[in-house]
Amino acid sequence: MKKILSLVLVSALGGALTLGAYKIFVEPKSEFVVTAPSTNPVFLPTSNVNNLAYENPDFTVAAENAVNAVVHVKNVSISSGQLTLQDLFSGRTTPRAQMGTGSGVIINADGYIITNNHVINNSDELSVTLNNNKTYKAEIVGSDPKTDIALLKIKADEDLPFVTFADSDQAKIGEWVLAVGNPFNLTSTVTAGIISAKSRDLSGTSSQSFIQTDAAVNPGNSGGALVNVRGELIGINTAISSQTGSYIGYSFAVPSNIARRVIEDIMEYGNVQNGILGISGGSLNSEFSEKLGVNDTEGIYVDSVVEDSGAEKAGVKKGDIIKEIDGVKVSKFADLTGHIGAKRVNDVVNLKISRDGNIKTIAVTLTKNDSFVFPLVGMVKNAKREDLKRLNASNGVKITELNGKYADYWKNNGVKEGAIITSINDIKINTVDDVKEAIENKSYYEPLRIELINSNGEKERYNFR
Repeated sequence: MKKILSLVLVSALGGALTLGAYKIFVEPKSEFVVTAPSTNPVFLPTSNVNNLAYENPDFTVAAENAVNAVVHVKNVSISSGQLTLQDLFSGRTTPRAQMGTGSGVIINADGYIITNNHVINNSDELSVTLNNNKTYKAEIVGSDPKTDIALLKIKADEDLPFVTFADSDQAKIGEWVLAVGNPFNLTSTVTAGIISAKSRDLSGTSSQSFIQTDAAVNPGNSGGALVNVRGELIGINTAISSQTGSYIGYSFAVPSNIARRVIEDIMEYGNVQNGILGISGGSLNSEFSEKLGVNDTEGIYVDSVVEDSGAEKAGVKKGDIIKEIDGVKVSKFADLTGHIGAKRVNDVVNLKISRDGNIKTIAVTLTKNDSFVFPLVGMVKNAKREDLKRLNASNGVKITELNGKYADYWKNNGVKEGAIITSINDIKINTVDDVKEAIENKSYYEPLRIELINSNGEKERYNFR
């Protein structure tokens, strides 16, 4: 019996060993992993854009390039100041010096400096302090109140560090920028921000086109540099929007393309050569488009075309809608004026316009501005020989559009478009420049006296107080 049990046990053990050896050495391996189902959803990218890691911008190179080219500008003006009791009893006034400060940007090694016109306005003495604390007397080469740009010159004993111009038209909303200036009479100070908007108009007259940023700008920054991350000049810091006079989040700069054109004109001609397109109109939106009965809600609606302007000669017509200028999309009037502000007289711009639903491109040569908005009267322009001859006038400027508020008054007195203004405050008028000068030189308390030849050829005089 024992022999039989031993035989069975040995047989079982041998079978187990044989099966084990087969499993280990003979049977093919099958690998598998058991996983629990995921309880979290899996999100897949919906675009082919690579998700790159965000890199912090590095402003060190731009700051190093800009700080040494930004200067401190000191404006000393002499004024009578407030009368003291001693002055009142002695019957004399004591001149007093008043000081204003701002910033400026060196634009070449010879010492030419851009700043704001309001920084150097009414100055009796100007000085410029570099970032290395050297101070020089400065001379005004020229200025342009319209763009608030002025050009200064200093005589240094060495080549000066300077910044190069960038194309401000290529600057993008959201792009990083640095504002460099001398606020609070400090040496060059750098703040960072982004471009918040372009073609901003603060005047409400569509005559301005600022770059808006959120880089901190304070009193003393006026005339300083707005530069990109490469340290290239894209604007001249000019204004802030604030009820307190200090920075609250909005600052504005003259685009570098406009500033560059202004100082090039000053250096070449001694004054600014402002080219005009020769249209008036407004920006389209849903409400305005519905009122006009047009389908477009973007672009500039041409309401009128100036006589003898480049626009009229090129064939631009009332009712046209300007969609682009030189390939740049136009959505508000400041887009148009900003682009033209960087151009000169006789430059050619290409307009893409919509006319009766059809798109066409028109090349327009910019002309010199020979028109002026005369307060109380309206739009006046230089008169042609035939305009003068028609009313038997020897000199004067022609009224081309009456002031909307006072149009009925003028028409009731026989004054219509085409009448000739011959003198203002007894000053003979030949051109619109004479009109500007007569108005600018008029005292605030002095009445306005206008002599004109009306539409019937009759000479008349008007007095306004």
